[in-house]
Amino acid sequence: MRTEAASSLRFSSGLSSNPQTRAAIEHACEQARAGLDGETPDFVQVFFSPHHTAHAADIRDAIQTRLSPRCLVGLSAEGVIAGATELERTPGLSLLAARMPGVALTPFTGEELLPSDDSPEGLAKLALATGAMARQRATLLYADPFSTPMIKLLPALNKALHTGRPANERPVIIGAMASGARSPGGNAFILNDRILTNGMIGVSIAGNVRVDAVVSQGCRPFGPTAVITRAKGNLIFELGGRPAPEVVREAIGELAESAKGLLSEGLQVGLVINEYKERFGRDDFLIRNVVGLDATSGGIAVADIVRVGQTIRFHHRDKHTADQDLSMLLDAQQLKDPPKGCLLITCNARGQRMFGSPHHDASAVAKAFSPPTPAEDLGTPMANPDVDSLPIAGCFAAGEIGPVGHESYLHGQTACVVLFRELIESA
Repeated sequence: MRTEAASSLRFSSGLSSNPQTRAAIEHACEQARAGLDGETPDFVQVFFSPHHTAHAADIRDAIQTRLSPRCLVGLSAEGVIAGATELERTPGLSLLAARMPGVALTPFTGEELLPSDDSPEGLAKLALATGAMARQRATLLYADPFSTPMIKLLPALNKALHTGRPANERPVIIGAMASGARSPGGNAFILNDRILTNGMIGVSIAGNVRVDAVVSQGCRPFGPTAVITRAKGNLIFELGGRPAPEVVREAIGELAESAKGLLSEGLQVGLVINEYKERFGRDDFLIRNVVGLDATSGGIAVADIVRVGQTIRFHHRDKHTADQDLSMLLDAQQLKDPPKGCLLITCNARGQRMFGSPHHDASAVAKAFSPPTPAEDLGTPMANPDVDSLPIAGCFAAGEIGPVGHESYLHGQTACVVLFRELIESA
């Protein structure tokens, strides 16, 4: 028998394009409060464009005064998202407010985590600092790309939070690298009363909520799988005993002429996550960019560390593949219980840069979870298209943190969709 936890999980979102910070945050707070029927939210996430970064303290103060959440996090970003709208490279402020009875929220900063290592003592420190506990559902991370060694921290966090837990009970690690600045010290982070300009902030979530996250890598494979037989660091020298550039040229040569044109967007390598599987599907590859050719050694350089014995397959990315991949992932999520709220983290290389038109990822998510239109209303304009729509908010990131398989990774050019649902447990 399945029972729904005694809870009234509710979400709302707010958005403003006003370049004046005070007016923008007041407008967004008003929308969020109305969406909760005036109830006080437990958790608020706020995202703001560089136009508002200098006024992060004003944003914090206004939210605490108007909404009084028990946990507040925020960060600066190149663009922000709410509902089906994406505001790119223009003034924007969005927020996601949540009423979460029976949910424990444990905030932390990078000061409590770093330096990190994967020794037993280091993992115990990470687990303690991030509030690891029973019934933990997720850990949310927002980090500065100039001062946070995520390439070392994230694998250690995976181990700290997942060791000893069955795969279906592991908390998901999700988040974003701030994209609101092009140089160190230019980003801003809000964690309750604090304002930071570097490092990392985070919140662990436990209790009466279900958190599902999917990452749309938006790539299509081509050519056969191949095993790395000689490599060092991020350089692949041989695949299946043959020079890596030779294997690349052969795989590209087998593509149809129409598909070869797609490689203008770049060449990617899919690194197999679980070598013990007999067959590899879309979820079995971690996508990494091919960043160049080492002319001296003849190796191909990949944006990650590779190892001998690892299986790879070449991939390409384009807007049509990215659109289809996101749609497929959202279709699968529609088979589950309806979500109450959504956090959307998308790469700043997506949006209009990739798709040529605005609002692609946000509108795809909003459409996927919109209630069906009654037959009598088909062909007529909706009086209020926001009624009963899924509350969505988020931002454009300089790197997205989300799961592929059972582990979380730092990605590029992906869309990470985080869905919050009522907790359904077996009685």
